[in-house]
Amino acid sequence: MVRIYRETACEGVFREMKLRKHYEKPSERRVREKAEAVRRARKLARKKLQREGRYRRSLGSKGLWGEAAPLARRVSDLESA
Repeated sequence: MVRIYRETACEGVFREMKLRKHYEKPSERRVREKAEAVRRARKLARKKLQREGRYRRSLGSKGLWGEAAPLARRVSDLESA
């Protein structure tokens, strides 16, 4: 049972079932899908930069040992560097 749950969770079946419980206007659907696409693109860009060693997650205003956190807050800021 756990295996089936994990497989369906990875495919997004439960998420889609929740979304289909209520009617979603086409304009709202487009906005939601666009936001999801932007989120996925940012995540992929962030992962790519992490693999290249050019991205370090901010720990707030101070780093782990009190050093200043990086100024770049968005992936787009890092890509231009």
